[in-house]
Amino acid sequence: MLGLGATLIFAIPVGIFGVQLLTDGQTVFGGGMLLLAVLMVALPKYLTTPQDIPMIAAEKVIGGVAKDPDEDE
Repeated sequence: MLGLGATLIFAIPVGIFGVQLLTDGQTVFGGGMLLLAVLMVALPKYLTTPQDIPMIAAEKVIGGVAKDPDEDE
């Protein structure tokens, strides 16, 4: 939650700037700023960062050792 909040602190002003440029008639640059604001929020959710790799590896190891009770049936 803190990571999303920190991202929004930077993405919201970029989005507002993009909307302002769109209303001023600069559609290409305004649309680009809006796209940048959306990507600032969406990309961290879908990209794997170097900090995520140890956690992903640990989940695979733990998942291979400890099986769910439903898988035994």
